[in-house]
Amino acid sequence: MSILSKKIVFTGGGSAGHVSVNTAIIPEFQKNNWEITYIGSKNGIEKDIIETEFPDISYQTVTVGKLRRYLSKENIKDPFKVIKGIFDARKILKKTKPDFIFSKGGFVSVPVVIAGKMLRIPIVIHESDYTPGLANKIAMPMATKILTTFKESAAQLPKEKAMYIGAVLREGIFKGDAKKGREFCGFDLSRPVLLVMGGSLGAVRINHLITDNLPALLKEYQIIHICGKGNVNEDLKMPGYAAFEFVHEELFDMLAAADAVVSRAGSNSIFEFLGLQKPMLLIPLGAKASRGDQILNAKSFEKQGFCKVMDEEGGLPFDEFSRNVKELIEKKAVYQERMREEKAFKTANEMYKLLVSLGKKR
Repeated sequence: MSILSKKIVFTGGGSAGHVSVNTAIIPEFQKNNWEITYIGSKNGIEKDIIETEFPDISYQTVTVGKLRRYLSKENIKDPFKVIKGIFDARKILKKTKPDFIFSKGGFVSVPVVIAGKMLRIPIVIHESDYTPGLANKIAMPMATKILTTFKESAAQLPKEKAMYIGAVLREGIFKGDAKKGREFCGFDLSRPVLLVMGGSLGAVRINHLITDNLPALLKEYQIIHICGKGNVNEDLKMPGYAAFEFVHEELFDMLAAADAVVSRAGSNSIFEFLGLQKPMLLIPLGAKASRGDQILNAKSFEKQGFCKVMDEEGGLPFDEFSRNVKELIEKKAVYQERMREEKAFKTANEMYKLLVSLGKKR
């Protein structure tokens, strides 16, 4: 990489998880005066996120094929979409001439990585989950380096490419203010705070588990409930209960205020809880509704003693839920001690330095 040349292409999309690491480290590249291009899809969530948070970045689009694992008429069209996407990406890359590409996965990344390989541009992939998704599986043979969040993942990949680095956490996650978090929710110090969240779209069963048993829960805890878009029940106005469709920067203060967390088991979220040493009850998205990556994420954390796990497909009985939450609160110090010993993450600044060093190794 030339000293005078400071250009990077980011890609990744289809879900917030395929964008969040990019949004965490882009500011570090901006601070250091890199020319940044983001390649995403025309209508994906990544377009909204990047154009909202980074309006000065050049956002370029490519045609995307979904690469379905199931039978569909659309499967006939998808290979042609991928091929078109490769030509789209090749045209963008030849024009931007990046020093390297950083890919977070998702279907949109496949044509970008293939085009990058064709143009002999170094490619760094980051895999957040315990096992790689289909898009990253396709892209990995073309990668210069594969960074993993889980130790177990690196052990299953080619040694010359794999590098375990842990999760990449947003700088702001460590700047939360517990007092501000309680004040924002109208809480006091009388009871522990339980933070419940189900992902960007919410989680129906988790939401019902909380709202159906709210009076009983509020005897023991104050509850921050991030329900997902359109899921706040305006009729549930009770002291000690604060419900939100979604939150932005306020989440940092809410996490600081929380004594324990109930959540899905998406990699980015659970590693933030780990970095903040928050005891967690994980309710992973079931195998019927996903490829099972959250189940493996949760089992890994459970094995290390960082969390309790409940199976959503088992019905989520409230008595079991209550026992788990009570144990997390009562044994908070024990869980925190285990988590304190595990430095399983990098800050955005540390990740920036690592990527620059990898980009230099042509």
